Amino acid sequence: MQDVAVIIPAKDEADRIGATVEAALGLPGADLVVVVDDGSSDGTGEAAERAGARVVRHSRNRGKGAAMETGAEAVRLLDDGRDQPRHLLFLDADLAGTAAEAAPLVEPVRAGEADMTIAVFSTTVKLGGHGFVVRLSRDGIRRATGWTATQPLNGQRCLTRAAFEAARPLAAGFGVETALTIDLLRAGFRVTEVEVPLAHRATGTDWHAQVHRARQFRDVARALAVREPAVVTRLDRLRAFRRP
Repeated sequence: MQDVAVIIPAKDEADRIGATVEAALGLPGADLVVVVDDGSSDGTGEAAERAGARVVRHSRNRGKGAAMETGAEAVRLLDDGRDQPRHLLFLDADLAGTAAEAAPLVEPVRAGEADMTIAVFSTTVKLGGHGFVVRLSRDGIRRATGWTATQPLNGQRCLTRAAFEAARPLAAGFGVETALTIDLLRAGFRVTEVEVPLAHRATGTDWHAQVHRARQFRDVARALAVREPAVVTRLDRLRAFRRP
C-alpha cells in the first residue's frame, strides 16, 4: 500500500540530505519524498534530487513552519486524482541513514489509532544546550492541554491529511511543533508518542548553536503566547475594540 509521503524541510544539509532521502524512500508505503530546500546556500537541493526526491525551493529562508506547509501543498497537488490522500510523514534533513527506522511512526496513523504521532528517540545524543527550550515547550503544552509530551520539539511526526489541514496555518519557525500539538489536542484529534531509534546531529556549544537555541526559544514563546488563555482573551478584546 503506497499511502505515505515523506516531507523533509532542509537548509544547508548537503552533506546528509542524500542519505536521509535514500533511507526515507525505503520506508514501507512511502512512494514519494518531497524535500523543501528552504533557502540553502549549499547544494542541498541538488543532492536531494540525485537521491530521488522531488525538490521544491524557497528563494530565501522562510522557516520550518513555512517549509512544512510548502511540502504539504506539493503533496496535495501530486495527490490529485487519488482515492485517498497520502499520510504526511515529516522528517528532519539530518537523520541520514537512521531515517530508515521511521516506519513505526506511520503504523498507528495507518491503522486509524492516531491522527498524529510524535517520535521519542530511543537513542539519545549529548546536547549542547541545557533543555530550557524543551521545558518551555513541555510546560506550555501541559498548561494548554493537560498532556505532557516526552520530546515536545521532536520534528519527526506522521499526520493524516485531515489533521494537518485542521492545524493550518502553522506557527512560524521553530514554534511549529509546539503549536501543532496544542492545536490538534484542543481540536479533539488523537496524538500519541512512538519510540523510534532515530538520531540527528546534536547542536553544539558554539555561537551558531547558541543563536539557534535563542531562535527556538523565541519561536516557541511566540507560539505559546497566542495560545495561552489569558493572552488570547486580551487579544480578542483588543480586536473587538478595534472593529468599526
